[in-house]
Amino acid sequence: MTDNNPQVNKGRVFTGVVVSDKMDKTVTVEVARFVKHPKYGKFMNIHKKFKAHDPANKYHIGDRVKIKETRPISKDKSFEVI
Repeated sequence: MTDNNPQVNKGRVFTGVVVSDKMDKTVTVEVARFVKHPKYGKFMNIHKKFKAHDPANKYHIGDRVKIKETRPISKDKSFEVI
């Protein structure tokens, strides 16, 4: 039995906004989630920042981008811009 799927979709995919592009080949992307508090029921916006690999340096502050999880590229960087 051979598997005909050459590329299996691994890792998470997020959509966010670039908040920093000061590093070479790296952007910081802020991802927002709208979640309900489990006990009190209040809805909240939760923000988290991820560093993502941008090999062409083509994304700048304010751009909406999609990032996907990949192998660790550096100590802090485990995502790449798609």
